[in-house]
Amino acid sequence: MTTPLICLVIVAVMPYIYAGIGVYYRSRLPGGVDNKHPRQQITQLQGPGTRVYAAQQNAWEALAIFTVAMLVVHLRQAPEPQVSLFAELFVAARVTHGFFYIKNWDVFRSLAFATGLVCVISMLWISW
Repeated sequence: MTTPLICLVIVAVMPYIYAGIGVYYRSRLPGGVDNKHPRQQITQLQGPGTRVYAAQQNAWEALAIFTVAMLVVHLRQAPEPQVSLFAELFVAARVTHGFFYIKNWDVFRSLAFATGLVCVISMLWISW
């Protein structure tokens, strides 16, 4: 199950990538990055900066459900070719979801979210 595990690592790293992007937007605020009160500083962000942090929170949520799916897939010894396809599609959906979130393309973001959800459900169905 190499490909699904690689996908799990990618999904696990994504919230940290968004956090790094968020630091860029925080650094543009008056006074720069406030590392003593980062959550308070996030409330001062507007536009893309706010959406980056929302994408980060959503990435954490997606990691939880994807991790559960990977655990079920592994324990049930689901067929790797099918699982790999849905895991790769999930990663693609999550990458585009974050991009669409930051760009404020809400309809595309929702479609990317739905695609990722269908991928997780499909992996669980295959494992059934």
